[in-house]
Amino acid sequence: MKKKNVITLVITVIAIILAVYILFPFYLVLMNSFKNANDIVANPISFVGASFSQWTTNLSNVVNNSNFNFWYAFGTSLIITVVSLVLLALFGSMAAWVICRNKTKWSTAIYMVFIASMIIPFQVVMLPLISTFRDVGSFVGISMLQSIPGIVFAYCGFGGAMTVFILTGFIKNIPYELEEAANIDGCSPEGIFFRIIFPLLKPVITTVTILNGMWIWNDYLLPSLMLGQNGKVKTLPVAVQAFVGSYVKQWDLILTAALLAIVPMIIIFLFAQKQIMHGMVEGAIK
Repeated sequence: MKKKNVITLVITVIAIILAVYILFPFYLVLMNSFKNANDIVANPISFVGASFSQWTTNLSNVVNNSNFNFWYAFGTSLIITVVSLVLLALFGSMAAWVICRNKTKWSTAIYMVFIASMIIPFQVVMLPLISTFRDVGSFVGISMLQSIPGIVFAYCGFGGAMTVFILTGFIKNIPYELEEAANIDGCSPEGIFFRIIFPLLKPVITTVTILNGMWIWNDYLLPSLMLGQNGKVKTLPVAVQAFVGSYVKQWDLILTAALLAIVPMIIIFLFAQKQIMHGMVEGAIK
């Protein structure tokens, strides 16, 4: 009994240490957004200098800054995230359904390609990606760089593998007899998917959408490469770069802008964490 209590205590202590380690950067962002630049540089960990009035001043300076252009960047991030999530959910579920219901060598090979692409780090393909997108844009006559359609296409490519992987595990648990019965009743393949399969995927699609949404909304590297740091189209994480100068960094504005960028996803995650767990328990990840 004592040994069990000791193990529980050790696990609890380790969990607390990990929680503090993970949450400490967020604490720094939150605390220092209530300070001015001098107080942040003097002691970024201390509460000294933090005040609500200073936070409202920082907030006003960020929102009204012409270089940052908060509402435009917010709208751009929202459009990119929503469109990418809708396309990932729709085409990812279609691909997963076809892979599950067509047991051929080709479907297995395609599924293995999806799995293999999850292992390759983005940093390995980022430079060839930019060159390829530039050439493709020149060929089709549509700008794939510094444009919303281009980065949405990239997110669908990078997020498709995980989406198909999770949805495939869920679809395997759906009885095939449901589709056979619908087929006997004269339902077309499109009708079977949209009337039977897709509604059953609601829990896992919610899980995948939230996970992909947090990734796309908070992503910095891909937008900075494809949209450019000085381009007309900017997401919120890229727009924060406006407060970073060559010699002077406006830490009060940088941290306040970063807080504005991450708060929407934190709120969504807190309200949707039950749906995430429900989707996983239902068989989303196997």
